[in-house]
Amino acid sequence: MTIKWQNYIEERKDVMLGKPVFKGTRLTVEHVLRELGTGMSPDDLFHNYPNLRPEHVQAALQYAADVVAMDQVIFQ
Repeated sequence: MTIKWQNYIEERKDVMLGKPVFKGTRLTVEHVLRELGTGMSPDDLFHNYPNLRPEHVQAALQYAADVVAMDQVIFQ
C-alpha cells in the first residue's frame, strides 16, 4: 500500500520550532530517521513510542527521499 507522507507529517511554527513532526504529536521526523540510522529497529521504535505506527515510519522515509530529491546543493 502506498501512502502519502503529507497525510502523516506536518510543520507548524508552534510545535517543535516548526520542524516536521507526525501529525498530532511532538515527535519529529528527524528523530525517527536518526534512530533508524543508528540501527534501531522499527519494532523498538514502536515499543519506545506507542503512538508511532508503521505508516509513520514509511511516511518519514518517503519524506526524506523527497527532501533529498530537491534541487538544492548542500555539498560545496
